[in-house]
Amino acid sequence: MQYKRLYQIGFMALFLYTGAAQGQVSDALGTMTPYSMFGLGELVRQGTTYNRTMGGIGLSLRDHRYINYLNPAAISAHDTLAFMLDFGLEAQNFYHASNQTKSAFNSMNMNHFVISFPVYKKSAVVVGFAPYSHVGYRFEVKESRPEIISEMGDVTYQHYGEGSMNQIFIGAAVSLSKNFSVGAKGIYNFGTLSRSSNVLFNTVDTYNPIATNAKTVLESFAGKFGVQYEGRLNRRTALSVGATALLPTTLKGDVSRVATSISGSSVVDTVYSVVLNGSQISVPAEYAAGVSLSRKYVEGVAINRWLVGFDYSYQDWSNTNFAPTPGVNFAPSVKSAYKFGFELTPDFFDSRYAFKRWTYRGGVYYEDSYVKLNGQQVNSRGVTFGLSLPVYRGYNKNMLNFGVDLGQRGTLKEQLIRERYVLFQISISLYDIWFVKMRYE
Repeated sequence: MQYKRLYQIGFMALFLYTGAAQGQVSDALGTMTPYSMFGLGELVRQGTTYNRTMGGIGLSLRDHRYINYLNPAAISAHDTLAFMLDFGLEAQNFYHASNQTKSAFNSMNMNHFVISFPVYKKSAVVVGFAPYSHVGYRFEVKESRPEIISEMGDVTYQHYGEGSMNQIFIGAAVSLSKNFSVGAKGIYNFGTLSRSSNVLFNTVDTYNPIATNAKTVLESFAGKFGVQYEGRLNRRTALSVGATALLPTTLKGDVSRVATSISGSSVVDTVYSVVLNGSQISVPAEYAAGVSLSRKYVEGVAINRWLVGFDYSYQDWSNTNFAPTPGVNFAPSVKSAYKFGFELTPDFFDSRYAFKRWTYRGGVYYEDSYVKLNGQQVNSRGVTFGLSLPVYRGYNKNMLNFGVDLGQRGTLKEQLIRERYVLFQISISLYDIWFVKMRYE
């Protein structure tokens, strides 16, 4: 049928001409980016506010005040009797621009919930929840080709998607020696992704509007392993290295596809309805490594006065079996990331000036995503900064953390979309000592 051809031709226009989300949209979506149309959507940058404010580094970081789940081996940097919790939120502000239109979107979502506790002298466990990927977009474009308009009148193409993939994980780490630690983490990925589209014939009654939907329900188990080594260059300076390997996995589930012809609010005809049971999407292995240099206090505790670090990660998606996107030249590619960050605590033990006990952080990152369109790989780059404020009393390790991420993804070249974003993070890190027997009450 002719409307099928129009749907496929218009699909590309839906991506190239951003017309939806004019002004502000209030939907409860995890993201609003046109680049989440493809594959598993927008892959979420992992880590707590502690990591995210330093450009996302964490593979070599060892700090007993924070939970660092980016490297399972880092969990062993844990006080023997300490129970820790970290909970964070993220507010997202996106600003999109193409050669024709502009749009904006705001949202707020949970970023992570993680707890960690010791098991034995030199070992610890971490349990947590974090989003893995988000799908969220809306497009609307008017048909502009004269030959189509003359035959079918005013035609509008709409396309929108929503959903998330999440992960629940549990990991453990042990220090095999004073300097060397190993860890492992089991991950359960699960979620639902929904992508829908409409073709509306606004002035000609000969054609009924067409509505399509593709709903994907997926799950899988994965494993991640990590190692860390920290050596002292001198009495107060430490050099740390870390590496992780995320094993390949296969997301399995069902995909249901339906297209209907509608009139008013009623379905006139079902064009097709297909359920693909046992669908599979392969997720490739990811390899990452990092190095950091830190200056530590030696007054009974090892707390960083300053730290600088660098991380690199590599993940080859080019052979992943994503379903093709009609009318769009999309191909999965190699995903890689370069991250650099630092932190500074002027004087953690200063009893007079609170701002000297605060920890200040900053970083930069550059990432090639797994999305390649029209031969152009979509990349993102940004700067981050934030701070941690000690709160409450006692250990001075309960922290209120703030972060900002200013970045850009995509380009106006090759008829793509330039996306600029401002992400705000806030989290609380709680620290408590278990099994303390008081001498006085």
